[in-house]
Amino acid sequence: MVVGCAGAGKSTITVALNRAHGLPIVHLDRLYWKPGWQRSPDDEWELVLRELVAEDAWIHDGNYDSTMDFRLPRADLVVFVDTPRRRCLYRAVKRRLVGNRIHDIPGCPENLDREFFGYVWRFPTVHRPRLLERLAGHPNVVRLRTRREVRRFLAGLAAPSPG
Repeated sequence: MVVGCAGAGKSTITVALNRAHGLPIVHLDRLYWKPGWQRSPDDEWELVLRELVAEDAWIHDGNYDSTMDFRLPRADLVVFVDTPRRRCLYRAVKRRLVGNRIHDIPGCPENLDREFFGYVWRFPTVHRPRLLERLAGHPNVVRLRTRREVRRFLAGLAAPSPG
């Protein structure tokens, strides 16, 4: 699982993990959001994710706190991309202006509205503590806070295995 704030770099890490290990990518936002940024009904969303975690191999890109209870036990590794708020805001604005989103969501144009900025702004004080609490019991969590940590992690994925 790859988790973190919007604009943190989750999708970049997800793609790198895919290249290194060949596991299928599941961009949760693409499955959750319906055209016009309509939310999936809770029961439908849970059913979709329960089917996905039953698969033998996957990389989930996205948080979705309400589904952590049954996703975390099935995840071999959790990568928490915990980059600073200002970097997340910068990347989100840049993504919108340049249009370099790794995965588009059909029928959902990138929005930079009050709700989105509010989420990113509140992430360190509201969402991060809850996420850290959930991740505390997982045996294999990598927390990437700086660009240097991200670069080291990515370099380690590309390194040839010994032997």
